[in-house]
Amino acid sequence: MYEKYWGLNAAPFQNVPNPDTYYPSFMHEEAITRIIYAIRGNKGGVLFTGEVGAGKTTVSRAIVRRLANEDIDIGIITNPALSIIDFLREILYQFDIRSLAAGKLDLLHEINDKLISNFQKGKKTVLMIDEAHLITDVSILEEIRLLLNFQLNDRFLLTLILIGQPELKKIIQNIKPLEQRITIKYHLRHFGVDDTKNYIIFRLRYVGAEDSIFTMKAMELIHQHTGGVPRRINQLCDLSLLAGYFERKYCVDAATVMKVLADEEKHGA
Repeated sequence: MYEKYWGLNAAPFQNVPNPDTYYPSFMHEEAITRIIYAIRGNKGGVLFTGEVGAGKTTVSRAIVRRLANEDIDIGIITNPALSIIDFLREILYQFDIRSLAAGKLDLLHEINDKLISNFQKGKKTVLMIDEAHLITDVSILEEIRLLLNFQLNDRFLLTLILIGQPELKKIIQNIKPLEQRITIKYHLRHFGVDDTKNYIIFRLRYVGAEDSIFTMKAMELIHQHTGGVPRRINQLCDLSLLAGYFERKYCVDAATVMKVLADEEKHGA
């Protein structure tokens, strides 16, 4: 709606995990480096946590893109709150196997066969479980632990990446056999003020902005009110661009951001 007014070729602050708009902050790059290290080194279990909106899913998609030219079979489960049977079937589905097996043992055999087949072809197997904090069934977590029992004498046949909100750490800590199989842990923090500014500028330039559009004071105010959470930054920046468009401003200044914040408070946003 406001793109043409600001000289943009698309909306810059869409809240979707698009790897094209991935901003390589030090923290996000460190997370990617550690997780790719675990994948390439057959390290087994990875625990990747962060607050809501910190960019965990975007990081996972960036990892998939960076590994696109390597011989790696990657499955991604985005809704893990399933029954045991459906969970195992979903794993097979992510690896392009439509199983007709009805029992857990047969499903586990099919998963093992897939892992062995990939290994024999020189292919690594990776399973990412997003929103893993939603798993409340202890039996599912036990199955996740058992997945890491698929191994040879010198390596895991599967790299398992558990992605979720901070409470996932406590869940894992209460299941010692699973925690002991987690070799890499990383917690994604929020942006500092400098990264917030650079993130806003990065997203604007990606869609054709020739300048930052937002004043320094406006970006500092956005950091203050979002706590440096990318998803919240996107929301506030998007509304601020819309407000500036309605008011026919030449830039988004602190007054524009304050007006958006006041409107949000007024309407209970």
